[in-house]
This record gives sequence, structure tokens and C-alpha cells, in this order.
Amino acid sequence: MAYVITQRCCNDASCVPECPVDCIRPTPEQPEFATTEQLYIDPDTCIDCGACVDACPVDAIFSEDDLLASLARFSDINAAYFKRHPLESNFDPLVTPARPSKDLGTLRVAIVGAGPAACYAADELLRRADVEVEMFDRLPTPYGLVRAGVAPDHPGTKNVSSMFESAFRRETLQYHLNVEVGKHISHEELVAHHHAVIYAVGASTDRRLDVPGEDLPGSHSATEFVAWYNGHPDYADRTFDLSGERAVIVGNGNVALDVARVLTLPPEELAKTDIADHALDALRQSNIREVVVLGRRGPLQAAYTSSEFLALGHLKGVDVVIDSAELELDPESLALLNDSDIEPSQKLKYELAREYAAESPDPANKRIVFRYLASPTAITGDNHVEAITFAHNELVSENGVLVARASGETATLSASLVLRSIGYRGQPVGDLPFDQRSGTVPNEHGRVVADGSHLPGIYVSGWIKRGPRGVIGSNRVDATETVEQLLADFTSGKLQAPQGDRAALKSLLAGRQPDLVDRAGWKAIDAAERGAGKSGGRPRVKLTSREDLLKAARG
Repeated sequence: MAYVITQRCCNDASCVPECPVDCIRPTPEQPEFATTEQLYIDPDTCIDCGACVDACPVDAIFSEDDLLASLARFSDINAAYFKRHPLESNFDPLVTPARPSKDLGTLRVAIVGAGPAACYAADELLRRADVEVEMFDRLPTPYGLVRAGVAPDHPGTKNVSSMFESAFRRETLQYHLNVEVGKHISHEELVAHHHAVIYAVGASTDRRLDVPGEDLPGSHSATEFVAWYNGHPDYADRTFDLSGERAVIVGNGNVALDVARVLTLPPEELAKTDIADHALDALRQSNIREVVVLGRRGPLQAAYTSSEFLALGHLKGVDVVIDSAELELDPESLALLNDSDIEPSQKLKYELAREYAAESPDPANKRIVFRYLASPTAITGDNHVEAITFAHNELVSENGVLVARASGETATLSASLVLRSIGYRGQPVGDLPFDQRSGTVPNEHGRVVADGSHLPGIYVSGWIKRGPRGVIGSNRVDATETVEQLLADFTSGKLQAPQGDRAALKSLLAGRQPDLVDRAGWKAIDAAERGAGKSGGRPRVKLTSREDLLKAARG
């Protein structure tokens, strides 16, 4: 019997060093780690010790004998990875990273942001050095996209916040929530009160389609919709037209699949989650019966992960619909499918699509329909979205890369709601250098770079560092790299000693932001939400306005 890593794997690699027989792959040191959909356990090497289970922050690992029907296929998925990548174990002893000498004193670090990238950076600092960490976020709550981005029907993925809560119990880390850097405190003041500042602010905006009609009422970004149903206070008052029978999602990454599930799941299923009450009320009244997901490339190049695509087949009252004609492959894609070196996860995407195409939909069910090789050219309607027109694409090889090009053929779908889900984009951070093309702050391994030189004491981590790619756990390896550079600079004397200490910072903030939410305030919010959820059998009932959040924080 072996253990199996399943759908909700967060890729933070906490399990890798815990395995006594080194049978979890890929590891952060391997090139394929940057692009892997999830981690895998070699069934032929696993000794059934369970050490990885305890290390997993999102409860993604199960004994193969305990797999539910919806997860049973992951036994084969794990095994298939090692047929493609035979295990070569490495039993070199783990090297414990050196800690800065106590003679250097206490390291003070400000972290701007409180999402996964920020939390992983804080956790790494707390483990590696004698440190005081001050964490700032403009929202009254921590955890960023763990709270406001993960779909409500994926509660296990949100468990990573419990790991952070445990690590952050000590007073060495202080929350300064509901504090906006640039408004309540300047970058220069942060620098003056700390040895170093890490910006982990993510990628807060979405990419646009740049087609006519994109700004019609009824056309929105998936970013807005996700924040709305997750109770983000900046989006709680948004409205979305759910009166029609069809919605169209442009883009087919995992966020698009999240949105498709929320639009089609029975409200009674969502009522068991932490979805925002205003969203649940609206979805109870929804008339949407069909969600069409448009992808600009083919089924082999779809942006969703195979695990999330697989999970759609187990939704109650929802059919996944694919016309078999959508699965006809161009010569290059067909050659890739038949190549023995194809990644198993990529091949599985196509196999699953074939399986869905072979099934007969139930007319009583709602539908998630996948269309491939489609790029929107216009959104149309009189004062509101009524339809979307898209071009049929062909895949053309350019310099060895398959790119989508319009074939000249178009089609139109009626729809009352269009949601674009084509990626996130970082925004400029104060006066820091910014690369408009990539939407990131220029850096070398986390050290911010301006005019070819490092800015002393200024670092980045997460999406603002590497761009909006990867999942929650991807931020752990990223944060480790950034912290490694920061500690090296501290040890070598490159960081200026702060002019003000923690008490001085606290005094400054008290005068600037009387509604600051500290650790006690966040605990009060958390307790209020959990308490409200308990009577209804829900993990929590989210407070969705700043007024209510601050009222709860004051106790």
C-alpha cells in the first residue's frame, strides 16, 4: 500500500524533506518543479510511513486504500509520473541553513502584503533568524488570495492558513492590518524602521481582452466575480446579471473552472461553504443553466490542470459537455500526443476531454461546455451584454512554439454574462522600479534592481517578483530564495540599522491609522466569523464590509 498525492496539492513541497525514502517528486531543486501541476509519490518506493501526511498543509495526501471515488484515479496519476520520470533517490544529508550570528542583534523586517507570498516569507524568516517581523496589509484581514481567491468549495486548500496561524503565534510577528503603505506610512518610513522591506503585494489587476464591447454592463473580469463571491470588502457591493440562461467565460485556467463550478453548483452545496452570504443569495436566484468556457488554443494546450479538469466530472447535477469535433488535433499536437516523452498530466487532459465528449448529457442537469481554439472578437448588446462573437483559431508553429491564429471563421453565442479570465497583472509599487511588460518589479533572486544595481534592503517575493504563475505553495520556494538573499545581506553588513524600533513604529502608526487591526483584532474577527458559521454547519460566515470587520476587531 502506498500514499497518494491528490487534487488539492499546493506544491509548497513541505512533504519532500519529510519522506525517509525520498520518493516524492519533483523536488524544488529540479527544473520541472517550476511547471509541475502537482507533486507525486512513487508507489513502488513508498514505505507507507505516513510522514508526508502530517507535513501536508492542505490535507492532499491519502493512503490509496482510503481514496474516495472522486480521487481514486490519482493512484494511477502518481504512478504515471514515475513511468515518465523514473525515481533516482538522493540520500545526501540535508544541510541546515546557517543562522545569522546573535552578535548582529535582532533583524527587523517589514513585509508589505499578507497573502501566501508574504506569509511564506515571514515563516522562513522566523525559522532562520532572530527577527522581528512587521506585516502590513491594506485589508483588515490577512491571507490574501487564500481568503479571497480560493473557491469556497475547496476548503482543504484554505487549510494552509492554519499552518501560518501556528507559525505566527509568537510576538516576534506583528500584524498591522487595515494599514496602506503609501497612505498611512511611506516607503521611506518603512526603511527607517527596519533593516529590510519585502514587498509581497501580488498581482492585483486582471488582463483585458481589448475587444469592442468589453465594458458593456454584464461584462466583467473573473477577478471581480471571484472577489465578490469570496466576500472581499472592496467588491461586496458589486452586482452580476444572473438572469440569463448562459454565461461565457473567456480563458480556461483553473480560475475559469472555479467560476464555472460556482455558477453551476447547487446552492445547497455552496451553503455548506464560506461563500459570502450576498453571493449565495444571488446564486439562489440565478437562471444560469449553461456556462461556456472558451480557450484560445487546443485541448492539449488548455491552461487548467488535469486534476481540476478531472474534478469537474464529479460535480452533482452538472454535466461536462464537449463536442468531439472540438478534439480534432492539428498535426503538431497529434505528434505531441503520440510522443512517448509527453508529460502524463498533459496527456491526461486530452484523455479526460475524450471521456467527457463520449458521455450523454442529462437534460435536467446544468452544463459546463468547453470550446477550444476560440478567441473573442467582440461583445455585443444594446446597453447590456447580449452576445459574444469569437474567431475560430488554427494552431501555427512559430519558432517551435504553437501559437493561435484566427482562421477567418467566426461564430456568435448569446449570453447575458461574460467573464474574462485571462490572467492577472502586477501594478507599480510606489516609487520602486517597474517592468510594464512583465508586470513585475525588476529583481535578481528577490533583490530589487534599479539601473543595474541592487537597492539596499529592498526585496520582493511572490507574483510581483516572478509574475502571476504557480499555485499557493509555489510561493514557498520563491520566498525561501528571497529570504536567503536578505539574510546574506544582513550577515555581510549590507543592511543599514533601523533608526526606529518597534515601539517607535507602533507610536507612528497609532497617530496615522486609529483603525489599525492588530493580532488581537484579527483574532476577534476570526472568532466572530467562525462563531456565526457554527450554527449553520459552515466553516465561517464572512464579514464583508470594512465597517463590520472593524466593529468585530474592536470586540
